Amino acid sequence: MIVRKLRLQRAWSQDQLAQLSGLNIRTIQRIERGQNAGLESLKSLAAVFEIQLTELQQEMEMSIDSQKNTETKMTEEEKKVIEHVRDIKGFYSHLINYVLVVSGLFILNYFINPEYIWAWWAALGWGIGVISHGLSVFEVFSLFGADWEKKQVEKRLKRKL
Repeated sequence: MIVRKLRLQRAWSQDQLAQLSGLNIRTIQRIERGQNAGLESLKSLAAVFEIQLTELQQEMEMSIDSQKNTETKMTEEEKKVIEHVRDIKGFYSHLINYVLVVSGLFILNYFINPEYIWAWWAALGWGIGVISHGLSVFEVFSLFGADWEKKQVEKRLKRKL
């Protein structure tokens, strides 16, 4: 995180920082995402940013610690909500793909063989998949919902959760 901040303060791209420091661009990306950096990498970055190595190490440790604290503070409910939102996003992505591809198939069908509309079969098959995906995501009815999962886990563990 601190590396990204220092890089942006100087208006450098990741590629420019990689060239100046002698590091691989993938190493720069990995460090900016918060993964551990080796001592040699930190020395190169400290030299490029004209700061002390110890200062950069302390900032990196503080950044990693704050990132871990943020992750552990997230409640179970928040994790479920985030997962649900990702599922909704996945459904809408699926729906958009369906509309675009099926529209393309109907256009293709019109130009290739307008007498027989075969695109209906693809629209029907994929449409059933989109509908079942939507019913699952929005939990209209849940045959295999959270309650069912909990019962199955308890059954296999042979104890209550």
